[in-house]
Amino acid sequence: MNQMQPTALSPNPDTGEREFSVLDVLIVLAKYKKVIIWLPVIAAIVSAAISFVLPNVYKAGAKLLPPQQSQSGASALLSQLGGAAGALAGSAGLKNPNDLYIGMLKSRTVADKLIAKFDLQKVYDVETMEKTRSILEANTTIAAGKDGLISIEVEDENKKLVAQLANAYVSELVSLTKVLAVTEASQRRVFFERQLEQSKDNLAKAEMALKSALDTHGVISVDADSRAIVETVGRLRAQISAKDIQISAMQAFVTTNNPEYKRAQEELISLRAELSKLENGRPALAGDAALNPGKQVGLENIKILRDVKYYQMLYELLAKQYEAARLDEAKDSALIQVLDPAIDPERKFKPKRSVLILVSTILALIAAVAWAFMAETRKKILADTDGKAQWEQLKTLVRAK
Repeated sequence: MNQMQPTALSPNPDTGEREFSVLDVLIVLAKYKKVIIWLPVIAAIVSAAISFVLPNVYKAGAKLLPPQQSQSGASALLSQLGGAAGALAGSAGLKNPNDLYIGMLKSRTVADKLIAKFDLQKVYDVETMEKTRSILEANTTIAAGKDGLISIEVEDENKKLVAQLANAYVSELVSLTKVLAVTEASQRRVFFERQLEQSKDNLAKAEMALKSALDTHGVISVDADSRAIVETVGRLRAQISAKDIQISAMQAFVTTNNPEYKRAQEELISLRAELSKLENGRPALAGDAALNPGKQVGLENIKILRDVKYYQMLYELLAKQYEAARLDEAKDSALIQVLDPAIDPERKFKPKRSVLILVSTILALIAAVAWAFMAETRKKILADTDGKAQWEQLKTLVRAK
């Protein structure tokens, strides 16, 4: 009933051939023991020699905390003023500040300044700036961690240079942030600075028109009702312009379905309707002016005063927002904090000689064992007539073109 099961060393009852066993493996290893022993030894000696020839590479790193985007008291005040400040303050939260500062650190501007400062083209012994930038980029690792910190790591054969380069990256970043508008406050400052310059030019043109009218007609006389209308119209037009600026800024980062955007649109429509109602409140003024040249001069006077009043109010509004943005920018400019400045490394970073020798020895051992089994297999194939014929056929096919 019970049949004997074939063992690793027993013949296979189906084929009549002995199965491959652990003993067969040991026999092959013993047969080629010289190759299996000496190849790893030679590999270890060669890798050790190479590792000692390779130059030592050192690494130094710095960690910094980038500015945190937050709304200051001046920003909150600007939001209440109804200008574009509130819109711009909200846009800053859509950007990852770490990505922004990492991009600045990796910029060509920073690289060129470091190359010039440390004469890296001579240090790396290359002829072109492009090649120097490539080597510097390959030797530098800049990344943001999950903790919100930005790490700057520099590798080089010069033990003193790595720490100096890492710290220089931080210094150049601080200098660059003082020039470029990268913070929310800086963006608002640049935005209102441009609007303020444009408003200033328009105000100057309106004042020139007023001066020309004075030279032509003498002192401009406007009745009390007309003056009140002029002031109201100027105020409404200034508010409409400010609201237009706010909506234009919001379109860059919100959709038309945004509640704040819809509310701003409704306020703009309301202001325009109020202005239209006020301007159309005295329809007979133009007709009377056509019949009476004196009234025509009065109408021109009202238009000139209205333009001057409008640009004055708009300029004052933008000036307040610009000054508030400057205050915020002054506070934000020093927010790049160095948590860990780079220091001179005490030990080399690479080559790791022990790891190199160990890996090369293991790979050589694997290669020697594989070669031993392939050599033994080839011997057995050539010992058999059919196997030898197949081997020759394989060689012919491989050599065939």
